[in-house]
Amino acid sequence: MSTEYETLRWPTNLDRAGIELRLVQVRDYALANGLPDLAARFESLPTLTSAQLGAAVLGALNSLQKSKEHRQAITQLEMVAMNLKNLK
Repeated sequence: MSTEYETLRWPTNLDRAGIELRLVQVRDYALANGLPDLAARFESLPTLTSAQLGAAVLGALNSLQKSKEHRQAITQLEMVAMNLKNLK
């Protein structure tokens, strides 16, 4: 997951597919960095309801809140959290 070209302007119009794509990146990051509990939150994304997906994102943000070394994942989760209103 590269944030080299990320700017402060985040997309606020991600649809469910865009949100799931970001969460797959978070899941892959978590698996690669020894965070199996975080990765498990985002298994079977298409089967999660909007409420379950939102709860998983907010729970993940809460669990990583003090982990500055995982800023890449936190940034993706923050971006998704801003777009949760778009879930149908």
